[in-house]
Amino acid sequence: MTLLKVENLTKRFKKNGETVTAVNEISFSVEAGECLGIVGESGCGKSTAANLISRLQREDEGNIFFEGRKINGGFRLKPVGRELQMIFQNPQDSFDPRDTVLQGIMQGALSYKVYSNRELKEKALDLFSYVGLKPEYQNKKTSELSGGECQRAAVARALICEPKLLICDEATSALDVLVQAQLIDLLKKLKNDKKMAMIFITHDLPLAAAFCDRIAVMHKGRIIEIGEARKVLKSPEQEETKKLIQAVLPVR
Repeated sequence: MTLLKVENLTKRFKKNGETVTAVNEISFSVEAGECLGIVGESGCGKSTAANLISRLQREDEGNIFFEGRKINGGFRLKPVGRELQMIFQNPQDSFDPRDTVLQGIMQGALSYKVYSNRELKEKALDLFSYVGLKPEYQNKKTSELSGGECQRAAVARALICEPKLLICDEATSALDVLVQAQLIDLLKKLKNDKKMAMIFITHDLPLAAAFCDRIAVMHKGRIIEIGEARKVLKSPEQEETKKLIQAVLPVR
């Protein structure tokens, strides 16, 4: 079943008096339970695409459908709801530093009013164990956590909403190699246990190929190549895709 469908999505910005097209008529879909990687160099438009899909920014053209329902258009930006959640490159910026870790995780579901306060706290504490946070961290401030711990808290905050699609926008790029591997293991666990669909955004094509089912390669706002992950990694068709691979893998 197609969960997300994007058609000819376009976003332009004004920069120094000129119009810059950050996302240029991109189209793709994500099936239920599938992980799609969106890869490309910095500034290629992949994070802007994520912001458009999650309704943090308004597109100039194009359509976005979630479970067959059009979610864009109209006068106001409207969030999709609990079914679509996002984790960011710098999770500390998305938490109120005055909140405890428990409060920060619970915050993800408060506005949807689907749980009682007792149920919400119980669910949040269960997620501590699931994402690998120590129970005693519940009363710590989010500002006291390391980058990896804060990213785990961000995953828990997204999961408490029980989303059908999770967007990970460069969620591992600010972490060291060991912590990055631990977070990838957590995301694999999510994918296997909960059959959750994901969009995994990164500049690291081999990492995406190891984790994702399919990969879309972006360059200068366009999707220039899309296909099964291992095929894209082993037999890239576009020169820009080859450059991304060569940047992190030795040429053989």
